[in-house]
Amino acid sequence: QVQLVESGGGLVQPGGSLRLSCAASIDIAGIYSVGWYRQAPGKWREIVATIINGHLIHYADSVNGRFTVSRDTAKNTIDLQMNNLKPEETAVYYCNLDYGYPTDHQVWGQGTQVTVSS
Repeated sequence: QVQLVESGGGLVQPGGSLRLSCAASIDIAGIYSVGWYRQAPGKWREIVATIINGHLIHYADSVNGRFTVSRDTAKNTIDLQMNNLKPEETAVYYCNLDYGYPTDHQVWGQGTQVTVSS
C-alpha cells in the first residue's frame, strides 16, 4: 500500500515562511501528477500546486509567485516552499499522488496543519 507522510507544518506569523515535505513509499518518477492541496475549516479541499508529467507545474492563482513546488525522484519526496504566508491560508495541507488515465487512482497523505497567526 502506497504511503505518503507529510512534515513541516506548524505555526507561523503572517508574512513568514514554511517548507512542507512529503515522503512517498514508492518511486514517484512515473506518477502522472504529484502535488499539494489544502482544506481550511468549513471549506472544500482545493489545489495548491501540482507537477504534471514531471515538468508541467500548476499553481493556484492565490499562491503563484509565493509558493514553489518541487519533487526529488531520487528521494521520492515532494516539497512545498511557502513564503509570505497569509492568515487565510491556515489549513490542513495534503500531499497527493494522481496516477492519471485510465485508473485516476489517487493517494493522499494524512495532512499537516499550517496555522498563520500573530
